[in-house]
Amino acid sequence: MATEALVSFAVERIGDMLIQEASFFKGVRGQVDRLHKDLRAMQCFLEEADKKQEEDSRVRNWVSEIREAVYDAEDIIDMFILNAQSLRTHSFPERAFKKLTNRYKVGKKVEAIQLGLQDISNRREALGIKNIGEGTSTSRSAQMLQDLRRSTPHAEEHVVVGLENEAYKLVNQLIGRDQRRRVISIVGMGGIGKTTLAKKVYNHTQVVECFPDYRAWAYVSQDCRPRDVYMQIIKQICSSTKEQVEMAEKLQEHELGDFLHGHLKDNRYLIVLDDVWSPADWSCLAKRSSNDPDCLGSVFPDGGKGSRILLTTRYKEVASHADVRSIPHEMRLLSKKKSWDLFRRKAFLDIDAESYLPDLKELGEKMVDQCNGLPLAIVLLGGLLSKNMSHIEWKKVHDNMSAYLAKEGQIAGVMTMLNLSYIDLPSYLKPCFLHLSLFPEDYVISTRKLLLLWISKGFVLQQDRQSMKDTAEIYLNELINRNLIQVVRTSVNARVMECRVHDFIQELAIEKAIEHNFIGTNIVVDPHLFPSSSPSLFSSKSRRQSIYSDFERYASIEHYSTPYLRSLLYFNLGGICRISQLDFITKCFKVLRVLDLEGLGIENVPSIIGELIHLRYLGLRHTGLKMLPLSIGNLRNLQTLDINNLKRVPDVIWKITNMRYLYIEEQEEDDPLKIDTVQNLQILSGITFNQWIRNNSSKLTCLEKLKIEGRCELVEEVEFSNSIAKIHSSLKSLYLKASD
Repeated sequence: MATEALVSFAVERIGDMLIQEASFFKGVRGQVDRLHKDLRAMQCFLEEADKKQEEDSRVRNWVSEIREAVYDAEDIIDMFILNAQSLRTHSFPERAFKKLTNRYKVGKKVEAIQLGLQDISNRREALGIKNIGEGTSTSRSAQMLQDLRRSTPHAEEHVVVGLENEAYKLVNQLIGRDQRRRVISIVGMGGIGKTTLAKKVYNHTQVVECFPDYRAWAYVSQDCRPRDVYMQIIKQICSSTKEQVEMAEKLQEHELGDFLHGHLKDNRYLIVLDDVWSPADWSCLAKRSSNDPDCLGSVFPDGGKGSRILLTTRYKEVASHADVRSIPHEMRLLSKKKSWDLFRRKAFLDIDAESYLPDLKELGEKMVDQCNGLPLAIVLLGGLLSKNMSHIEWKKVHDNMSAYLAKEGQIAGVMTMLNLSYIDLPSYLKPCFLHLSLFPEDYVISTRKLLLLWISKGFVLQQDRQSMKDTAEIYLNELINRNLIQVVRTSVNARVMECRVHDFIQELAIEKAIEHNFIGTNIVVDPHLFPSSSPSLFSSKSRRQSIYSDFERYASIEHYSTPYLRSLLYFNLGGICRISQLDFITKCFKVLRVLDLEGLGIENVPSIIGELIHLRYLGLRHTGLKMLPLSIGNLRNLQTLDINNLKRVPDVIWKITNMRYLYIEEQEEDDPLKIDTVQNLQILSGITFNQWIRNNSSKLTCLEKLKIEGRCELVEEVEFSNSIAKIHSSLKSLYLKASD
């Protein structure tokens, strides 16, 4: 569904441009309108097609063609607006002639896209792609994977490391004195060992003694089928005779729920529900649809006998939905010591690792470090290497770990297991997840920056009565709750300030991003840090690029092959990197929307940056830059400006009426700055007391967060208080930082 979401965002943006830039479309308005309608019509089939493309390469190519058609349409319109804007400085005769030429060219290009869309549409029925709502079925590969992952309590792991304390806590919860029925949840990312821990607890002697008769294990999966789950449980309950089981198999789903309820209601029971994917699945399993007045309540009744349900899930939301009184047991990644212990016992079996050659131990330690404490990866790696103890074979695995761990054997490969979490993402979260592919490995990400990047790239949907930043924060928390993002640091009020992504999740994001042409194959990096990478892997369709450290090298490369680049991010991974000129960015990437150069030493920003009229995000924090050109005021679509330590902020911000997030902390000089025309402004951070008091704050009706700094002794107290009172209805956060 990533393609569906990306296409939806692009189509929505084309519609917005038709409204906002109406003056530019005279003469081609009808054609562009029809193209927009054709693209909207294709959206109706993308949800169905996205599900089928995992199975059928023909469908995958069909989806790719739609995506490319939408990208082409977006490129044509962006370039048309850019050319029309540039003509405003030309003489009237020249401007009139070039307008006609541009309209003719764009008309022909739009016609070509429409013909292509017609051909794509004609092949839809041949591929069996239905409209939304016409029904789908579980794919063959998804079903095979579910069968492969189907868990039973009997195949308990003999080599278990680092779960002793967790198992002890869970056993105590299961056999505790609380007589209410409780749902105890084990939560964690894919491959972290939830099922392994559940098996260890389920088979624990004290648990078996506490639940001697009514104890059952049921595997749920993404394709939750209550009837199948009920039958799994009924077949394991010891008092269910063969005749009762046969009778149960003939019942409808709601009747089967009543049947199970009847067997459990007067008994103390333990039910394990392994791999529950959503709150809706829990509700579907627990609810009862019977009209029988004697059968009120849940399928899993609370008879006041100390019954327990042990649930494993990747999502915290499922745990809180199942039982708000219980605190979920959140699994942690293994420490380095425990990771090596698990690997050693898997790879060297019963033989002491020290008896092997030191170079094997050294290679093993390096590979275990790359697993970053994920038990599934360590177990698969150890099992793979235990088959061949030669240095050559171990070196082969070391040099290409991802490929080896992605392979499927008796249990699914690591990436295949993690891919289930990606498949389960709702369409609106998939672009946000794919965006994580742009960050370096093990990089600590500022959540403030991440949310603003998502907004600038159009990944955040506008919600009624809710700011886009608040919506983006909801998206972030959902990815955290799904264990796809890890929290690094929180604020005093528990808001996430910094986060990171596990290496294997990062690899999954990169793999999917390339598959969906989200980043192409061209993350540009420092060859000294990443020798295997190459800057030559550019694609003319590349829309997003990241540079890791070596910006000078990147600037020296020919970039005219990527004219439609929309996002360029720089990451300083150590050392000092400076750049004397940025002209190539404006000359080569004319339709750029996001430019972030945080941490890059910059001498100056050329005035031609004002020609990047599509720019929505400009990040220049910690660049050492002291001045911005006045042409910055021409960036009429700019939504975010993030910069600090300027000598002075040019008094042109008032022209940028679409600005929403303005960060200008630590100004050296206190020159006047008009901002009260920027009525969409939601965050203003770093304005001085004197600058603030000279503006009419009553016009800033959307301002939610305000940080004022600098000298305040010349500001009249009552006047200042009144200026704040004028925005009290919208303001949520006020921070004052006075200096000498």
